[in-house]
Order: sequence, then C-alpha cells, then structure tokens
Amino acid sequence: MKDDDIFFERTSAGIPVTVETIPGCESSGYMVAVGTGSRDEDRSVMGISHLLEHVVFRETATRDSYRMAKEIEGAGGELNAFTAKEVTAFYGVTIKETEAVARDMVSDIVANPLINAKDVELEKKIVLQEISMVRNNPESYIHDLFGRTIWNGHELSQDEAGEVEIVEGLDDGDLRAYYEERYKAPNLAVFAAGNVDPEVTLAWAEEKFDPLSGGKAVSRKAPARPAAKYDLIERGDEHCYVAMGFPAYHAGHPDRAAVMLLSAILGSGTSSRLFQGVREEKALVYAVYNSIDQNCDAASMATFLSSTKENVIEAVETAASIYGELRDGGLEEGELQRSKNLIKGATVRSMESTERRLYSLTRNTMLTGRPDSFRDRLAAIDSVTEDDVMRVAADLISPDRLNLTVFGERTRDLEDFTPDRLLL
Repeated sequence: MKDDDIFFERTSAGIPVTVETIPGCESSGYMVAVGTGSRDEDRSVMGISHLLEHVVFRETATRDSYRMAKEIEGAGGELNAFTAKEVTAFYGVTIKETEAVARDMVSDIVANPLINAKDVELEKKIVLQEISMVRNNPESYIHDLFGRTIWNGHELSQDEAGEVEIVEGLDDGDLRAYYEERYKAPNLAVFAAGNVDPEVTLAWAEEKFDPLSGGKAVSRKAPARPAAKYDLIERGDEHCYVAMGFPAYHAGHPDRAAVMLLSAILGSGTSSRLFQGVREEKALVYAVYNSIDQNCDAASMATFLSSTKENVIEAVETAASIYGELRDGGLEEGELQRSKNLIKGATVRSMESTERRLYSLTRNTMLTGRPDSFRDRLAAIDSVTEDDVMRVAADLISPDRLNLTVFGERTRDLEDFTPDRLLL
C-alpha cells in the first residue's frame, strides 16, 4: 500500500513495514521497534526494558561494541536506541551510499544479541548512573513524578529508567527470558525514512526478522480517567518544581490536534498565556511551559514550572486562573493561527532531520496503529477550528481532574494548600 510518501506492507510473517521517503534527502534511516516498554513490565522487573536496550548494544554474534562504533562512524552515521513507556526501538542513520551498514547493524543488534552476565553487570552500572542523573535533575525528574501522580499506581506510572533496587537485582537469565518473550513477532515493527527504497526495506525485514517468531503479544489495560490529586514530595532544597495538568486524549483520538493547539496556546513559546502571565507580568518563575504526554490509550496535558518556596503557591494559582480564563473567556483574535504556525514551524524544522522524521514516524505508528505522513500531521493542525479548541478546553480543564505535583521543601503552606479550590 502506498499513500503519498508513505509505503506500508507486511512481511510474509506479518511484520508491519512502514517507509516514508523524503524527496531530495541524502541520508537513510532504519528503525526496528519492539512493542514493549516500561508500562508492560511486571513490577518485579521494573527497568528491564531499559536495561535490555543497553545490553544488546554490548555484543552480538558478529560484533562487539567497539566494532559497532567503528563501523557506523566509518559509514558516516549514528547508531542508537531509546526506551519509552510503550516501545523500545533501535535505529541507524547513515548517508545514502552506506545505508546497507545501517540496516545490517540494526538487524544484528535486534536479532543476534549475546546476553551474558559480564555485559549485564557492566550495563547495570551505566543504567544506575543514568537513574541517578535523572533523580538529581529536578527539571527532568518532575516529569516522572507527575506521571506517578496522575496515573496513580497504573502501569503508566512506571518510570522508563526503572527502580534502583530492582535493576540491581536483575541478571542475564531475566534479560534472556524477556528477550525471548518480547523481541519476537508479533511485537516487532520495521520503519525506514529518508532516501530509502521501500522494496529493499521490505526484503530486508523479511530476511532478518521473519525468522524471529514465537513471541508473546503484549496485553494492556487502559487506565481509568484520573480524578484530582495533589502530591507534595520532599526535596532538600528551597526551590520548588511543579507539574500541574489534566488527563487528555490518547494518541489516536480525533481531537489529538486540538489538544496540541490548546496546550500551545497555554504554554508554548514566550508569547503564550502562561509565560506572559506567570513570568512576564508577575515574575514568579524563570521558565514555564506546557507539554503533552500521549500513549496508545491515555494522555496528559501538563504545565511545568519552578519557583521559590515563597512564590510557588501564587505561581500555581496564577497558572490555574489562566486555565480558567481561556476555558471561560475564549480565544483572542489571531491566537489560534499563531499557535498553528508555531506548531507547524517546529514540526517542519524537526522533520528536516532524517532521525527526527524516523522517530516521529515510528512513534506515531506504534501509538495509533496506523502510519501517518508528515503532510498528514500538518493537515491535522490546519483543520482545527476555534470551536474545536474551546470544546476540548471545556472538557479537560476541570477542578475535579486537576493533578498537581510539587517537588520541594515541605512547608506548612504547601502542606495546607488545597488545590481543589482552583478553577471553580
């Protein structure tokens, strides 16, 4: 099947292959996605997806990590991977002339890893350092903490990096068992973007991944729509980091683009309502921004800010009042179009990178179950009306859905704070 620049087909064994060609592009990117991530882990092995992603880079049946580095750099490319809540993915991007190197190395890592005790212990040290870095970076860690607040015990609340005590206890046997269960069809999907040939990609997928059968399909249970919740988490510093927001719509929802625009109007860029109201008019924060976290069956829209303990409650109250002003008062003239242009501009700029194009193609397809092109994403933004944004705002911005996480000093003011009075 071919739709504009998107090619979609399945291998003989049923593995989906999605290719987005980019006219005029001089690079080629290939990615293999495994449909498992932190939300799919049993609590006894939390962090195993992330650790296994690291370990398979250590050694394959034909290469060690040093040879991998020499080959991909000699091909003018990059080899990397990532672990998310619902997917673990491995990719290589090179110039067109050496694209076969990217294909060969990606398939080698996924299909032929050597998972041994020595490599597991080495990578555990690196992963534990990574966890420590996240925990010691409150601007990053507040995202994980907010996920725990809003998803409140559901599997979506599990951090991608894992928990220290659990990661320390994992061994090579645990990882081999997880690999055999998850790194096989029906959990595999293949993607390519850039100057790539769809038929070559399909043939490569059939040769390298069709033999990987016998995996156990991942089963997920959608979370209930979260109710309001307030978490105050102790931090040994006077500066407070805050996340506040609402459950939104899953990645495949027809109002996905409308939520993106609502979020942008509130907190994308220095002309956004939150930046102007919380920072420029009241000087309560240095930075404030909005972010959307979308999954296959759930999502959140949240505002992130940091402030001193003296100003944090006023900052939260001001942000909430700005939510209410938009919900109840409507949009300003030209506000929707400015936000459309902002999102489209950021999308266009990011899509000029083959790596970003490949990542976006993979993530969107894995979360929604259907490929969408670069043009599709821009068209979806263009189609949103002011009525769409206001309808979504009325549904999402509600006091009984407001989730608030504060990571800072446990002062009496914060302990006594009652966010349920906001947005009334």
